[in-house]
Amino acid sequence: MVLGGCGVWPEAGQACSGYLVEHDGFRLVLDLGYATLPRLLQYITADQVDAVFISHGHPDHCADLNPLLRARMLRDDPPPSLPVYALPGALDAVLALDRPGMLDAGYVPHEFTAGDHFDIGPFRAQTRLLPHYLLNAGVRLAAGGRVLAYTGDTGPTPDVVELARDADLLVAEATYVTRVPEDSQVHQSSARQAGRQAAAAGVGRLLLTHLQPGTDHAAARAAAADGYGGEVGVATAGLVIDLG
Repeated sequence: MVLGGCGVWPEAGQACSGYLVEHDGFRLVLDLGYATLPRLLQYITADQVDAVFISHGHPDHCADLNPLLRARMLRDDPPPSLPVYALPGALDAVLALDRPGMLDAGYVPHEFTAGDHFDIGPFRAQTRLLPHYLLNAGVRLAAGGRVLAYTGDTGPTPDVVELARDADLLVAEATYVTRVPEDSQVHQSSARQAGRQAAAAGVGRLLLTHLQPGTDHAAARAAAADGYGGEVGVATAGLVIDLG
């Protein structure tokens, strides 16, 4: 389920990057950008989250980890500590929003190096370093014979193709429609580039995410479809995709 798919800041009625991924009753949240927690709480309670994976430390991907931990800890009966997977240092800023130690009992940090493989509940996670302004870990999740690949934020790179190879669903950053500004070409992608990489990877479906606020969704889908013949969608809050 998409909690939000806006890049940079949330549009009215939407949220930034955040996705609830479920398998066999296990609930994993990928990224928790601005305004994702209220969306999440429409579907499950804070203590029903089993783990969190954060791709990188920009606030439009992790800011709502703070209120999630508050919702779990600032109560009479706090749940067990929440496993949180992130690159070293990626969460320093968001965890510093409260007084030192206030939320420490609420989470168990699982730091990893991009390129590591590990299990998160029923999911086999494979991570890959992808180019962005901050260190960013794309992740490939496999469970029940299905595969979801998520880029976080990234510039165009063959590593996206390898991350998403034969995945059932690729959730790909597409901040721009066709033209990426010169000063961002290494660090961010367009919908057209996402479509071409999805085609090269042979993915079953493509979901464009992190669109700049105000972007025409139909134009983004058309740009991706210019190089990719599969189903193309845009991540909007409340969208549910069943991989079977």
